[in-house]
Amino acid sequence: MTRQAQTATVLDAVVIGAGIAGLYQLHRMREMGLNVRAYEAGSGVGGTWYWNRYPGARFDSEVEVYQYWFSEELYKAWTPSERFPAQPETEQWLNFVADRLDLKKDIRFDTRIASAHYREDDGRWDVVTSDGERIDTQYLLACCGMLSAPLNERFPGQSTFRGQITHTGLWPKEGIDLKGKRVAVVGTGATGIQVIQTIAPEVGSMTVFVRTPQYVVPMKNPKYAQADWDRWSGQFQQLRTRVRATFAGFNYDFENRPWAELTPGERTQVLETYWNDGSLSVWLATFPEMFFDEAVNAVVSEFVRDKMRQRLHGDPALCDLLIPTQADYGFGTHRVPLETKYLEVYLQDNVVGVNCRRTPIERIVPEGIQTSDGTVHEADVIILAVGFDAGSGALSRIDIRGRGNRSLREQWQREIRTSMGLQVHGYPNLFTTGAPLAPSAALCNMPTCLQQQVDWISDCIGYARNAGKRVIEPTEDFEDRWVRHHDETAAATLVVKTDSWYMGSNVDGKPRRLLSYIGGAGAYHRQCDELAAGGYPGFRMT
Repeated sequence: MTRQAQTATVLDAVVIGAGIAGLYQLHRMREMGLNVRAYEAGSGVGGTWYWNRYPGARFDSEVEVYQYWFSEELYKAWTPSERFPAQPETEQWLNFVADRLDLKKDIRFDTRIASAHYREDDGRWDVVTSDGERIDTQYLLACCGMLSAPLNERFPGQSTFRGQITHTGLWPKEGIDLKGKRVAVVGTGATGIQVIQTIAPEVGSMTVFVRTPQYVVPMKNPKYAQADWDRWSGQFQQLRTRVRATFAGFNYDFENRPWAELTPGERTQVLETYWNDGSLSVWLATFPEMFFDEAVNAVVSEFVRDKMRQRLHGDPALCDLLIPTQADYGFGTHRVPLETKYLEVYLQDNVVGVNCRRTPIERIVPEGIQTSDGTVHEADVIILAVGFDAGSGALSRIDIRGRGNRSLREQWQREIRTSMGLQVHGYPNLFTTGAPLAPSAALCNMPTCLQQQVDWISDCIGYARNAGKRVIEPTEDFEDRWVRHHDETAAATLVVKTDSWYMGSNVDGKPRRLLSYIGGAGAYHRQCDELAAGGYPGFRMT
């Protein structure tokens, strides 16, 4: 244990974060016999499910696949209450996992990693925590999360607001009393939608600031009894194999006949069938052509717009406010939110939507939010559902320096690049999960892709140690080839033509590149497997 700031704690591995990936990475390192410790900024485990405790927070991957796959016993030991559980239950589940594996004794809570500098003379990292602890470690394993750097300082004047203001990703543990209050919600992405639909029944009034309307899909969320879970548990082995091979790590995939082979009526029937499933399958299991072919995308988008118009009773003003046009962007090129009676909220008399495309937010004033037309929208509480510096933000906020004192933060300000989202050339023995240029940055059922990355990283470290190697780093050539493949794959899609957090467009000055590998999780996993089977070509071990 550290007694003085100048005395370093010596470890084999440091894990940053105690969410889905961090807990599993800690478990794998301990299994391998390494002296490892995890550091977590929160006061408990859970990562995303610790921080995002805003009203209505829940995941939109079916609970039968939002799972750990290394233990069938663990899978069967926890019975979820519904298909898409809410945040409190998910946080409880992750605590259950941590306790079952006795992980908490090796986690330092309420501690951020402030800096990590690589020592070229012996291939180790000097790490400093927010409370001044110095750590000397061989491996730095970043499990920081792809959506864990909240953009909480977005508008001038935030500090002048007389009421309470919070970012959804920093929601206070004690909660916020919204009953009867005048509430302003800024942002209508997946998070904003969950908040809006959940708090609508209790607020006195609500003003929603809408900049980018969303294509939304109604969620079907049946309760699960023990018998339901027994049925899923009986499919554990099949599910574990299947999710690793599908496009987005779910228990569904693009398995319909090609668009061109179907009549218009048959295409509509496919869309109706998946729409009625009430999941992301209408996006990730109907027609892959929607990602590449503008004509196909236009038909699918109009199908969704028509569904939304019906729920808004064709109200022209609400349709203009809440439904994207094809000129805005097409269905599926943004993150697709699942929702429960979200659109119906705007039919309430006490709810007003402000079109920020016409009158953008100018600043926050003591009384509320001022828009460009001079109107001050008064509020008691402001909820900022304005997103994150996705993929790269969490690592960029740490002072990470590799060979030659190169700064990862400065490098990624110029160009965001990695070697398959697993390592970065110039930063030996730094491994990453949920980082840019891998499916886990956005386009995957997160437990599927994060576990695959943890397993690959752990196996790579094991391979090197067995061979007597101390340092692992991707070559510049390997990274160049991966970035080129990533960009070529992305360029064939409509996603890169759309401004969204997928492209880093929500952060001023962020280099434009699709953050997530869009070649499919299954294809990515196969490429990773081939590297491992071939002795990790492209990764120099010394």
